[in-house]
Amino acid sequence: MAVVAIAVLMGAVVGWAASVALTPPRDVLESTAYTYVEVVEGEVGSSINLNTVAEWSPIPVGSNLAAGTVTSIAVSPGQELAAGAVLYTVNLRPVLIGQGDIPAFQSLTQGMKGADVAQLQNLLSTLGLYKGPADGVFGQRLTAAVKSWQKSLGIAVDGTVQAGDVVFVPSLPTRVALDQTIIKRGASLSGGESVVTGLPPSPLFTVPVTDTQAALMPAGTRVEITGPAAETWEGFVVDQTTDENQAITAVLAGKDGATICGDACGSIPVTEKSLLSSRIVTVEAVTGLTVPSAALLSRADGTLSVIDDAGVETEVTVVTSARGMSVIDGVASGTRVRVPASAG
Repeated sequence: MAVVAIAVLMGAVVGWAASVALTPPRDVLESTAYTYVEVVEGEVGSSINLNTVAEWSPIPVGSNLAAGTVTSIAVSPGQELAAGAVLYTVNLRPVLIGQGDIPAFQSLTQGMKGADVAQLQNLLSTLGLYKGPADGVFGQRLTAAVKSWQKSLGIAVDGTVQAGDVVFVPSLPTRVALDQTIIKRGASLSGGESVVTGLPPSPLFTVPVTDTQAALMPAGTRVEITGPAAETWEGFVVDQTTDENQAITAVLAGKDGATICGDACGSIPVTEKSLLSSRIVTVEAVTGLTVPSAALLSRADGTLSVIDDAGVETEVTVVTSARGMSVIDGVASGTRVRVPASAG
């Protein structure tokens, strides 16, 4: 009898063990409809990393009239120049930059009159060498100023300004670039070459984007650009353009009309496009009480709420959302809320 009882008991144990071994474990996700998370302080924001293209758009502004051999070059591409700055030398004679709407076309000497004489008077007045009126009359006072100027430049003092001595451009100061295929050490010039290009205050900043990226970058989107010296510049999307190949480009500008690169624009090469690492801020970072966005319960009237661990529903206001997280107002820090909120 004892043997039978033991056999029955062992059979029961074996049957229990078999049932345990053969029955799959419960799926936690199936057995648990929701969980709780604590409302905590945090930061919510979103960004993507892309390259910004910086490119200058030079415009021809001045021609060379000096004939001879280029013996030196005095400016670097993109350098900002003021009136009287030396651009280069031809046969050791300096060629300078001046402001004026009339290109130099003839030599100027005492007894001449005209608008080009007035431009020369304005140039020497800016340099502090001429004290008379800009009346377009080349008199003795202007002759004296020209001789003082020539002496300071280390050239023959004869009171006559050669046609190739000054390249007049529409406005100064301005950033300029010389045509390096023409103005180079040892090059031969005959006069008449278009050699000076003017640059705008800032290069054009653009971001090539895909359709999906373009949708994340409406007008006003902020872009943090890393400059050549690892400094951070700030730009904003002001437009999006599409070319004939359907390539989309976001166009950037500085805040309130300011240039993106400020005083550091000269560090951007003039002769080629520059690729600058950038962070596109698709959602500005906001600090506050954060919860997973799945904890938000949407009601028919458009309001949002959360449900705490006591089952109490509390209406909240969403400050911002990004990457599955939201900053909210309306509940206290430390509150445990249901995720997902709609679990039932």
